Amino acid sequence: MTFPTIKLPARPLAIQRGTISTPFVYYFSIPVLLAIAAFMMLTEAPGILRDYTISQNPIFIDGRIDGSCKTRKAIFTTCEVDLSYEQGGQRYERDVEIMFVDIHSGDYETGLVVSGDHPELATITLGLDMLWNRVITLSIFTLLLGGGGLAMIFLLLRFWRVSGQLRNPAPLTVVPVEITAMDTKRNRLNVTYADRVSERKTKRVAFTRFERGQQPIIVGDAGSNVVALAVWHGNTSLPVLLDDRLERIEMTERERAAALAPLQELAQSTDHASAASHAEPSKKGMSLARRAGVFVLVLLLLVGGIFGYWLWYVTSAPSQYNSPGMDINNMMPEALNRWGCDQLKSRFGNGNAPFGCTAADHISWK
Repeated sequence: MTFPTIKLPARPLAIQRGTISTPFVYYFSIPVLLAIAAFMMLTEAPGILRDYTISQNPIFIDGRIDGSCKTRKAIFTTCEVDLSYEQGGQRYERDVEIMFVDIHSGDYETGLVVSGDHPELATITLGLDMLWNRVITLSIFTLLLGGGGLAMIFLLLRFWRVSGQLRNPAPLTVVPVEITAMDTKRNRLNVTYADRVSERKTKRVAFTRFERGQQPIIVGDAGSNVVALAVWHGNTSLPVLLDDRLERIEMTERERAAALAPLQELAQSTDHASAASHAEPSKKGMSLARRAGVFVLVLLLLVGGIFGYWLWYVTSAPSQYNSPGMDINNMMPEALNRWGCDQLKSRFGNGNAPFGCTAADHISWK
């Protein structure tokens, strides 16, 4: 797709300071994301390590279990219990907290289990049943939060580096960029734009804040978003969005007038005047029927994937203690759950029953 452009002087040019902005959200989001990731690791990892140690030599015993589980957002479950038991002639009191993802309704049934090698380590059988579920849940949250924080640090450093480079004169290359968001605060236009329509198509996103009275040079649209002109400054890693009077570039008024001359006729046309306004462009979306079809297709793929995974678990999994498999099998209708448990029992009947196939004692097969 081709868009109208301008021609700038061939000599190296500098760009005014502050043309690449850093959103304020970066400054408080980074420490918040990293703090939450560290907090989750410090609170959940010791419990997972404890339960992994117990799982190497578990001993199921009688004792007092006092606590409850709470489900939030339909799938995130946290359990807090107080354990009291005797082992080896010594009495122990322990507090246990676990977090996992599960689609479940009703109460959980659980028992008390301790480590045969370290009797001071105790947990609930639900914690062992959901052990890999907890590992995966913690890993995903930590990667998303911690990775998000580190990614924002990288972007913040990129913004600062580009801002420092713009003051040094360098050749400018004019490119079209896609404007993804615009809003006005204190009579200043804030713009988010992305390099999606130029030849490079780096897809990098940048932010800028125009001075009062300034606006971008709109030259067309790319579907749902308008397209404006920006420049690559030498070898910097982000393009700089231009203003409609080219005041961001340090050059003479005569050079500005010459560069903007090819756009004067376009600026007078109705289409350009409409595109240059600050009104949000209309969004073009899928029809209702197509959206419904996509939703049904995704739903069918999801159901098919879950059912296929369940069949693999009950018929071919190398262990009965596969956390996603146990969860899915437990959610199956009674007839399918019974059939699945029979398949597992035929292969692992000499061991303890997994979650979803246990009897009232939480150990033997139902």
